[in-house]
Amino acid sequence: MEEKELPVPAEEEELLIPLDKYLEAGVHIGTQVKTRDMESFIYRVRSDGLFVLDVRKTDERIRTTANFLSGFEPDKILVISARQYGQLPVKKFSQVTGTLAIPGRFVPGTLTNPMLPNFVEPEVIMVTDPRTDSNAVSEAVKTGIPIIALCDTDNMTEFIDIVIPTNNKGRKALALIYWLLARELQRRRGVIPPDGEIDTPVEEFLPQLKPGRRE
Repeated sequence: MEEKELPVPAEEEELLIPLDKYLEAGVHIGTQVKTRDMESFIYRVRSDGLFVLDVRKTDERIRTTANFLSGFEPDKILVISARQYGQLPVKKFSQVTGTLAIPGRFVPGTLTNPMLPNFVEPEVIMVTDPRTDSNAVSEAVKTGIPIIALCDTDNMTEFIDIVIPTNNKGRKALALIYWLLARELQRRRGVIPPDGEIDTPVEEFLPQLKPGRRE
């Protein structure tokens, strides 16, 4: 298949998972829109106009993110997803790592209004899509909180401190990315060995397909 035409690098064994696993989940499949912000993460453009992300850079940013997050207490990390296919992965990530999570609607003022019952004061946030999670991004900017974001080829990254280039719309891609982030964070915290696995398999991060939708 055309989307599996990425060459296998000699250093593939150094990736967090085999290259084929990234490709099978569609992590590399972008959109037909390319922003200047995401240009450096794009590997090529397919004949159908879809931009393809470089999964080696995805892999690298997962490591970077895990290293960064390992410096924070779990309850100071907030993970967010307004996207339907990101909500279960966010919940599972939170359950595995002990972080805070907002799956679904982000209530305005959550990061800025201490009078709200759901007010939280994280030290870092991670969003599934800076466009759909724009309210959270805006409030994090106002309060000076670092922002990590899963970004597709059509995203702007002006306020993002760490970009994780990935398909942030597909359910398999989101499940795999959040599972890898959970595993790598637990490894770097020393909760599991450097080559250890978390108890929750990637399948439990996978949301159900929306009714009437096909893969």
